[in-house]
Amino acid sequence: MRKTFLSLILCGCFVAFSSAQSIKVISGSLDFLKEQQVLKFEFTYDNMQVGKLTEQEYVDKKVYEKGSAWQKAWISDRANRFEPKFLELFDKIMKKKGISSGDEGAHYVFVVNTDFTEPGWNVGVMRSNASINLTCNVLDIASGEEVAVIAITRASANDFMGTDFDTAYRIQESYAKAGRELAKFLIKKGQL
Repeated sequence: MRKTFLSLILCGCFVAFSSAQSIKVISGSLDFLKEQQVLKFEFTYDNMQVGKLTEQEYVDKKVYEKGSAWQKAWISDRANRFEPKFLELFDKIMKKKGISSGDEGAHYVFVVNTDFTEPGWNVGVMRSNASINLTCNVLDIASGEEVAVIAITRASANDFMGTDFDTAYRIQESYAKAGRELAKFLIKKGQL
């Protein structure tokens, strides 16, 4: 029994670490970060895939199963839950460097597109974490010139108590993780 339990824990650790979040600069440079105090963020969901479906296929399926109220929540959760949680944790880390998210005084905008969402599931005895993939196109606001592209893949977080039965909560926590880890990445790679 003890060997079986230990094997399950080791297997779980392997799976957790083999699908760890990744952040990398696809193009451009993070040199623009020096001397910045405010960074603007805009969020888009263009051509998003949800699990193995297009977003429209996923929405159609869920509306059929749960009704039109579900669709309203699917859209409103973006502005009401996902984006604020991303920015909350981004700001929490970046404030140590004197940088915050906002509009006033920003010279650069991060256009954060959600390319992929895995909603995950939790049925009590079994679960699959939610995760998201994001592409951040960083633009100089004055010129519109793209200065960097950053990819965030497999941003995933879970409730350690295992009570994350709500899909929106699971996705919200993935956005929180992405915001926090992006801030850490910018501090490290931008040499702030």
